[in-house]
Amino acid sequence: MKQINHFINGRLTDPSQGQYPVYNPALGEQSGQVSLASQDEVIGAIEAARDAFPDWAETTPLNRARILFRFKMLLEERLDELARVVSSEHGKVFEDAKGEIIRGMEVVEFACGIPHLLKGEITEQVGRGVDAWSVNQPLGVVAGITPFNFPAMVPMWMWPVAIACGNTFVLKPSEKDPSAALLVAEWLKEAGLPDGVFNVVNGDKVAVDTLLTHPTVQAVSFVGSTPIAEYIYSTASEHGKRVQALGGAKNHLVVMPDADLDGAVSALTGAAYGSAGERCMAISVAVAVGDIADELVAKLADKARTLKIGNGAETGLDMGPLVTREHLEKVTGFVDKGVEEGAELVVDGRGHQVPGHENGYFLGGCLFDRVTPEMTIYQEEIFGPVLCVVRVPDYVSAVQLINRHEYGNGTSIYTRSGGVARRFVRDIQVGMVGVNVPIPVPMAFHAFGGWKRSLFGSHHVHGMEGVKFYTRRKAVTARWPDGDLGAEFVMPTLD
Repeated sequence: MKQINHFINGRLTDPSQGQYPVYNPALGEQSGQVSLASQDEVIGAIEAARDAFPDWAETTPLNRARILFRFKMLLEERLDELARVVSSEHGKVFEDAKGEIIRGMEVVEFACGIPHLLKGEITEQVGRGVDAWSVNQPLGVVAGITPFNFPAMVPMWMWPVAIACGNTFVLKPSEKDPSAALLVAEWLKEAGLPDGVFNVVNGDKVAVDTLLTHPTVQAVSFVGSTPIAEYIYSTASEHGKRVQALGGAKNHLVVMPDADLDGAVSALTGAAYGSAGERCMAISVAVAVGDIADELVAKLADKARTLKIGNGAETGLDMGPLVTREHLEKVTGFVDKGVEEGAELVVDGRGHQVPGHENGYFLGGCLFDRVTPEMTIYQEEIFGPVLCVVRVPDYVSAVQLINRHEYGNGTSIYTRSGGVARRFVRDIQVGMVGVNVPIPVPMAFHAFGGWKRSLFGSHHVHGMEGVKFYTRRKAVTARWPDGDLGAEFVMPTLD
């Protein structure tokens, strides 16, 4: 049985008293157990980060970048090793796990440019003999709380930018698949990162609440469900911290009558069923506009019935299992609810069996037609391989449908009309928009984040938004006079 502990102040710790089982979801068997940190252990990680901060903040941005460059080289050399760890604990197929790591690596590459990104501004001679400039300085100890669905990529949305800016970091990954974070911590140390700059504490609500309330922690970044995001945002804000909390999603893909239907179907299939639908940017609603709905549903059904499903460690698959038995039961319950509320279940993936993996947490691709906005499966984030088709008569109805939803994370439109696409981009009230792109995840040098109840806080993650989140701006006005200029009793002005 694999024992998974914490990484604090440059070393793996001894096991904690509290333990949580870690499973191989393809087999349905426990593969290890992870320590759940006590409050004292989390405080120990915070104090290690606090003690490491002064020297790390004084390290030049160029030397911080050089460590990240060395880490990136290690990551490239060991990509397959990390992908196997992700696949074995999360269940996603090996190729998808590699893709996740590569997208995370893009943020590392972005952070390697920190000597340029941290540059401030200067105005010479704002007044006679007076110069003004600004600098971006680190906050101190910052924390990240990340979900199970991207155990490598989502932490890399946070910590590379944070430590490149001169902060020290405490990561609390999901207890469902914690091993990737520890491997990254060891490789960062190998790349030359000083002890205490990057720490990993595994845990439950005790660990989370300690990070949210401890006075040393200056900022918290979170990605997960909306109810937890609301809790993270309100609790950390009440304790005076900066917070970026990314919540849930219900992402729509609009298929216009003029769209390349086969292309739209292929895009929908990958976006809905890839990673078993366990993506915050997964497309879970197809909006069929006009009279294309019957043909769209028929083509989607053919795709859903022929998905290649199995152990994610194997090659050539479309989809692996869900992460835990509890999550499988939750998603299956949504399918049951959809049938109960009157949606047409065109393809039923319940009870899917993979030979040799009968105890695995598998669910086949599910496809609903004639879903209405009042139904639970439309309103709530399912986070599984379930695609709902909603039929609308025209473009205006499609936009109204999406804009009325409480979530505003991602959306996309498939059309051959540049005018319709441009109008959609302007009309839609969603943070990330794709045009003939099914999953519009921004590149690392842009920022990721939704609108409405998909985001709490004023900052998106990575890109320049990330640099702003992890630094505070200081403005300096300086004069070097030759003699006493006398007292000023009125508001100073500069001419």
